[in-house]
Formats: sequence, C-alpha cells, structure tokens
Amino acid sequence: MFQCFFPDQYLDSAYEIDFEGLYAKGYRGLIFDIDNTLVPHGKPQDERSLRLFARLKNLGFQCCFLSNNQRERVESFNRPIKQKFIENAHKPSVKNYNRAMKLMGTDRTNTVFIGDQLFTDIWGAKRAGIRNILVKPIHPKEEIQIVLKRYLEKIVLHFYLKEKR
Repeated sequence: MFQCFFPDQYLDSAYEIDFEGLYAKGYRGLIFDIDNTLVPHGKPQDERSLRLFARLKNLGFQCCFLSNNQRERVESFNRPIKQKFIENAHKPSVKNYNRAMKLMGTDRTNTVFIGDQLFTDIWGAKRAGIRNILVKPIHPKEEIQIVLKRYLEKIVLHFYLKEKR
C-alpha cells in the first residue's frame, strides 16, 4: 500500500553513504536535498559538508542541490563549494529532478538522489525513476508543515522497516 513511498535505501546520515561503492557501480551524478539532509535547517555549510563535497569531487561525481527553498538560501549554502543547484524545485514534481540530471550530464541509470523527506524528496525521485537514499533528519527543529508530514512518514517507515525484516 505504501510501497510508492519506500526508499531504495534508508540510512542514519548522508555522511555514511558508501560513495566509493556507488561510483564503482557506475553512478556519476548525485542530487542532494540541503536542509536536514546535509546541515540543520537554514544553517550554512559546515566543515563536514565541505569535506564531503571535496571528497565527491575527487571521486569524479557531478553534484546538484535540489531544494524547495528560495534562491537566496540555496545560493548562500552553495557559495563555498560552487555546485549546480535548482531552487524552488517544487518537489515531488519530476520536472526539476530531470533538469538536475541534464545539468549534470547524467541520466536515470547513473544518478542517485539523497534526501530526508519521504513525501517530497523520495517520492519525487521514485517518480523520476532515480535511485534514492532516505536519510534521517539531522536536527529535530523543522518548519511546522514538515513536522506534520513527519507523523505520516513514521507510519510509512513502520511498514517499510517491517517489510525489510
């Protein structure tokens, strides 16, 4: 019943993903959500995220940020690392997932999406036919509309984890 929302993979953090393994399997493009996926909501780049993107660049990945936030937020986050980005993405709409792949020169077969929300990030990636990884939110403080969605996410994750067992 909830399978359309089930992630391909579910991890504690974006920072524990086996990016070397993904690269070895032929993946070349990574699309990231920003808030609560890489840093707490509204926070700037930190040392950990800067190290991650230096590592990803050295591995040979193309990266793109896909955010429902406005340009000012996404641009300020991106400034230190200069990746491709799409703001006001209207996730889960498929349009900007496809646009991100076009910007990176990748396609559905070699792109992975990483995000912290089932009903926007993961559902959009699944609808676009992209492999996806759900990560746990970095910080509990979130906007009210996200807090409400988290209650529904818990139900879906219950069935996802039950099926995985």
